[in-house]
Amino acid sequence: MFGTRPDRDAEVVLVGRSNVGKSTLMRRITGHDVPAGRRPGVTQEPNHYDWTGPDFVLTDLPGFGFIEGVPEAVREEIKTDVVRYVEANADAILVGVLVLDGKAAVDIIDRHSGPDEVPHDVELFQFLRDVGIPPVVAVNKMDKVDDRDGRLDAICDRLWLVPPWQQWQETIAPISAKRGNIEALTDAVGHHLHEAERDDLRGFFS
Repeated sequence: MFGTRPDRDAEVVLVGRSNVGKSTLMRRITGHDVPAGRRPGVTQEPNHYDWTGPDFVLTDLPGFGFIEGVPEAVREEIKTDVVRYVEANADAILVGVLVLDGKAAVDIIDRHSGPDEVPHDVELFQFLRDVGIPPVVAVNKMDKVDDRDGRLDAICDRLWLVPPWQQWQETIAPISAKRGNIEALTDAVGHHLHEAERDDLRGFFS
């Protein structure tokens, strides 16, 4: 199980597969130096950022899925720990940001879809909803995608959301963290913070 969580009453978490750009996104949001790299699995413990004051923490949870050089049993343990962390802190988590690689997400989801298998990304999206956490899907690396609307519609379809994606702008946020284009995400997170009557936190996502 992960180590000690800061004692905060409000939290936003970033979750997703390894190497989708969570740490780069965290750096864009916070302005802090966040460990990141091309090798999957750089983050294997939660990174908590509680610089905002006594009541709020932003958390980058470890990536799940393939991690080079890490045995499958350990990878499964990391995924289980992520789920347990979210479940244990669900009452405090105001938004769960699921980060996807916009270029690869559809292929990855399709590769792991089957009669006896639910892809991790789909499973985690539904899990956030099941525990009462509003999910926002940050579809990253969209600067590398040619058919933007087609790709976002396809992602909606895989997440059991009826396209077109434009009707889900409080849930689907196309971004490019590396280029600093995260406005769609900050708008979506801000919407859910407003719904939670926490407008005081919206300034941290602008």
